Amino acid sequence: MDLVAYVARAPARGETVAGREFRTIPGGKGLNQAIAAARAGGADSSVAMIGAVGEDDFGARLRATLTETGVDVAALRTVPGPSGTAHIVVDDEGGNSIVVVPGANAAVTALAPGDEERIAAADALLMQLELPLDGVLAGARAARAHGVRTVLTPSPVPDRPLPDELLALTDLLIPNEHEAAALTGHDDPRRAALALLDAVPGVVVTLGAAGSLRAARGAEPVTVPAARVRAVDTTAAGDAYAGALAVAAYGESRPMPEAMAWASAAAALSVQRAGASSAMPDRTDIDTFHSRHGRHTQHHLEGAR
Repeated sequence: MDLVAYVARAPARGETVAGREFRTIPGGKGLNQAIAAARAGGADSSVAMIGAVGEDDFGARLRATLTETGVDVAALRTVPGPSGTAHIVVDDEGGNSIVVVPGANAAVTALAPGDEERIAAADALLMQLELPLDGVLAGARAARAHGVRTVLTPSPVPDRPLPDELLALTDLLIPNEHEAAALTGHDDPRRAALALLDAVPGVVVTLGAAGSLRAARGAEPVTVPAARVRAVDTTAAGDAYAGALAVAAYGESRPMPEAMAWASAAAALSVQRAGASSAMPDRTDIDTFHSRHGRHTQHHLEGAR
């Protein structure tokens, strides 16, 4: 559950500032990406979530939110203790700082009966690092065994290097520019993306208002711009992007630059709304926004080729 405080500016260390609003919003990277994919995929899409919530009111609300959005929650476990929480401060520029407390997420250290069959039936498996690495690895192994594409958002970046096995099982890595720098030591997103190709076959680095950068083995890097919008809350922009990208690239087999442009439209819509899961746009809104802003993107892509 996202516990969100809205402030004019974030407090410095040791400082107290007045907030203007507080909200509890269903969130977590897994839930956000599941809802993003379900809304982006529309009526023809099917999304299931593997994870855990606690035996608290937050857990019941998280489960209900997923169900209302059409996400299959048969593999969402309920475990003793509290659900995971994210404590978020959002400033007037739309920027945020986040502290994640894992809660029930810490219980997902392995697949449960039926999980592998759900993964095997999918076009893609979206993974994040708010679960223990053992659980993420178990999912990645199952996906690879059944020829299912894997998409990993390496957030939050762990204090130690990502396991070589996990990277070897990842088809597409989607870090933001800060995560890419933390993983490689390169502040330049292009250099970071190219460095990551030593470990994974494809990388998309999200660049906020600057768009996204794709690097893949055997191809020149391509930058896809983002539409200029006024950001209200950027909390789940990366999740909106990842969910929409998985739908477009792996669910619908669109060319990656086209899928990236469509995913950028989803992210641009999400940052104009407050909240995380509540900000995820539906397919009609993404298509409409993309059609209005796609001409500049297409011209940029043609120039990049």
